Amino acid sequence: MADTNLIQIEQDRVINERLAAERIRLRRLAGLEQREHFHRPVERAFTAEERSRVTILFGGLTWKHEELIRAVFQGCGYRCERLPVPDVAAFQTGKEYGNNGQCNPTYFTVGNLVQYLQSLERAGMPRQEILDNHVFFTAGSCGPCRFGMYESEYRFALKNAGFDGFRILLFHDKDGLKAVSGEPGLKFTVDFGMGMLNAVHVGDVMNDIVYQIRPFEVNKGETDRVFGDAMAGLAKTLRERPPFEIMSRAPKWAKPYLEKKKTLRNTLNTLGKVREHLYGDIYVNALKECTERLNTIEVDRTRVKPMVKITGEFWAQTTEGDGNFNMFAFLEREGAQVLVEPIATWVAYLMYQGKAHARAKWPVTRPHRNPQWWEFKKHLANQVVLRKKLALITVGEKMWYGIYHRVIRNLGGITHHLAPQPELAALAHPFYNQFTRGGEGHLEVGKNVYYTVHNLCHMVLALKPFGCMPSSQSDGVQSAVINKFKDMIFLPIETSGEGEVNAHSRVQMALGEAKLKAKAEFEQVLKSTGKRLEDIREYVAEHSELRRPFYHIPHREGIAGTAAQFILHVSDRMDKERRFCIGARPTTRRGNGLKLRLQRTLSVGRARF
Repeated sequence: MADTNLIQIEQDRVINERLAAERIRLRRLAGLEQREHFHRPVERAFTAEERSRVTILFGGLTWKHEELIRAVFQGCGYRCERLPVPDVAAFQTGKEYGNNGQCNPTYFTVGNLVQYLQSLERAGMPRQEILDNHVFFTAGSCGPCRFGMYESEYRFALKNAGFDGFRILLFHDKDGLKAVSGEPGLKFTVDFGMGMLNAVHVGDVMNDIVYQIRPFEVNKGETDRVFGDAMAGLAKTLRERPPFEIMSRAPKWAKPYLEKKKTLRNTLNTLGKVREHLYGDIYVNALKECTERLNTIEVDRTRVKPMVKITGEFWAQTTEGDGNFNMFAFLEREGAQVLVEPIATWVAYLMYQGKAHARAKWPVTRPHRNPQWWEFKKHLANQVVLRKKLALITVGEKMWYGIYHRVIRNLGGITHHLAPQPELAALAHPFYNQFTRGGEGHLEVGKNVYYTVHNLCHMVLALKPFGCMPSSQSDGVQSAVINKFKDMIFLPIETSGEGEVNAHSRVQMALGEAKLKAKAEFEQVLKSTGKRLEDIREYVAEHSELRRPFYHIPHREGIAGTAAQFILHVSDRMDKERRFCIGARPTTRRGNGLKLRLQRTLSVGRARF
């Protein structure tokens, strides 16, 4: 009996040892044996001495934004190149070298970067020279979205592709213009910051303009040709305009004084640079020249086209290539007018959320917790801390909206204004809490409701990467939104490197419904005018200003289509001219009668004489 117990004990010991060894093996395999917390790898510094030879690579936006951003980099003394628009081959390259289960923006972006570096190597550039003379400039984030892991995924894929040690300059959304890398090679001066501000705003406005003009162009291809020339002119201005320096602009009598007062000199120099970037003659004249160029395009706004608003995940709704199945070009080929989303909306969202979070966190972040009712100084101190933070963000919001809308006014005035963030949050709140983080937060739901209830589009198309968690949450909520707004046409499309035909087919079906909606709206509007379409087109043919893209058409509430808005406006002009002509005839008759009476009087007088 004792021997049996000893055998059982020995067997249990062996089993426990094997289990413990297997646990250790599995933990080591899963990477759980690492005792120290993960820290971001420290890479080589990008120093100021390298600026003359190191090329900054970037991409991921529209080519309009990238062209202007590159010009700003070059104007500030940096070597800079934008990566090509990523294609399906880049997606496959990203999947080859990257981890499984990533968002397709990661695969497209890092695959595109790897392809570019490989092309440099094939052209004869040694790999070490590639690593030494190139850096990649991109954005970062935090929160529940996988976007927060993009930097690590970029490094992992570059290492697997043989470019271990390639430097990445990462900028964080919550840090504004502060580089996470903290390296002095990329220095944020006033000229650089204001130049980037202009590049983003002008890029947004120009991107909106081209999608408003091209669907109605009379001569096919004219918009792209003229638009390319206009963009080249704007990029040249941002690249070559001389920086403002107070010592070269100040009068002679003030220079000795300014040389002694460094603080005053720097303050005036900063204010002068800001004014020059926003209101300087070189910048304003470049915008006016661009407007004049684009205004030479002939358009026909009597064409009925459904308005399709684009929303969704930031990268998928912005890129113009295989990353979103070339959706913008496809929509235009199918006869739609695309209403794109500006980058400025995302920045406005971040500022609005900053204010909302400050208010929500104030009970636990205030310096004095639960002061007694008679402790007025503590109550006042708490309020000062909150109000100061809210005031600073509010000033930033006012400046952001003001500068953006000023660019709109200087570039023809036809671009859509930024949607108000408080209204977007209020419209989304019954369906999606504004404090739910990740991706675009409540914006996807808020935009869908906003553009529907205000009749600003016929259809909302949400583009997002395959498996995007925040967008998947929004799509789940959208079913409740659609049940409440029965006339809403909403279609979510998950993009990846495959499935383009299926996605286009789904869009075609929804677009067919939007076309019927736009056509019914147009016919109802035309009927309300009491005029024939041929008469309106004949009137437009006789008035050349109506065939110019920057001719302003007042917006009518409840009308989404450009053609319907145009028909109403032309009809009003025709009615106004008819009333004027009718009202002028009695005056002419009275004038003629007076003339005849005067002639008779003169005749009688002559006879008597």
